[in-house]
Amino acid sequence: MRAHFTDSLVLTYAFPPEVLRPLLTPGLELDTYRAQDGREYGFAAVAAVALRGLRPAFLPAELGLEQVMTGYRVFARLPVDRSRTGTGVRTLRGLRILRSQTSSPVLAAAGAVLSRYRYERAVLGTRRVGDRLDFAVRSGDGRADLRVSAALGGPTAPLPPRSPFATGRDARRFAGPLPYTFEHGGRGGDVLVVKALRTSWEPRPVAVDVERLTFFRHGPFQGTRPVLANAFHVSGVDYGWHRGVLMTPAGRRG
Repeated sequence: MRAHFTDSLVLTYAFPPEVLRPLLTPGLELDTYRAQDGREYGFAAVAAVALRGLRPAFLPAELGLEQVMTGYRVFARLPVDRSRTGTGVRTLRGLRILRSQTSSPVLAAAGAVLSRYRYERAVLGTRRVGDRLDFAVRSGDGRADLRVSAALGGPTAPLPPRSPFATGRDARRFAGPLPYTFEHGGRGGDVLVVKALRTSWEPRPVAVDVERLTFFRHGPFQGTRPVLANAFHVSGVDYGWHRGVLMTPAGRRG
């Protein structure tokens, strides 16, 4: 698949590791960060993307769809056993999919059949006025509503007040999307790994006003206190996804 990201806004929230670990499939490890006070955190990302030219790679961009989409992901790691090549263990950093949303019934149906991105229909919209970018989402079940505004102009925004990150550089390591997405392979502990491809990717820290975010009020997140750890914006990026590769829990291709 290929697309052009007009705007991508990603909010990363910090949680105690014990909240997020049960959401990972076998073979995956939680990607964590230890703050200066010694506390360890895991992270979940909320991504809102306005894109155009979404299509299979063999089609020209002018035949692609224009869409607003959202996704909820957990930052994870996959150890890849490369002992057969004598290079030891390599770790892939990526995101485990929790939920994805689109306003297109066709994409929702196709995504449910052809991918494991957990696509659901929702009412999504975006608006950019001057230096202000707004996203609004109304989900069918009310469990993934979103209303957020980002200030794109002015100087680079500082980290959110309660962010566990010590520096902007630390925060940048958890500014999804990452090169890989992970999902359960459908048998045993196999992991389906999808690698992304993209042009220049230079996310910029932005200040955000999150008016409504219901995803972290339900299910395994109910009763938790998510902390906004960072917010990044990027625009004008050509993006795509390779065909998924199935790997065993040790990381070898199945």
